[in-house]
Amino acid sequence: MAITKEDIIKALEEMKLTELNELVKAIEEHFDVVASAGVAVAAGPAVADAAPSEVAIMLTNAGGQKVAVIKVVKEVTGLGLMDAKKLVDGTLPVAIKENVKIEEADAIKAQLIEAGATVEYK
Repeated sequence: MAITKEDIIKALEEMKLTELNELVKAIEEHFDVVASAGVAVAAGPAVADAAPSEVAIMLTNAGGQKVAVIKVVKEVTGLGLMDAKKLVDGTLPVAIKENVKIEEADAIKAQLIEAGATVEYK
């Protein structure tokens, strides 16, 4: 037996607001869409105004405590100590990590800023 639109609407009417919110988030993730103003829009390059879901973390300035910044870069990239040092000492700005989800990027950015670096997203 197929589920009808009426069955879905009835089930939604019985849900709590928090359950509805969780359902919307799950649908957005599953179908890679963004619910906005009652309209679901496909996320991706075709949507110019949508916030990016992934970014590149760009080191723009290592600051005065390069050793601390190198340690953070080593930790977040998985590079060896010498490779992390070359990355930090190289031409800036430089991508520390690319195609990173916003939540992870915010955590990495916070670590780098705490170490004294200047960071931006691209």
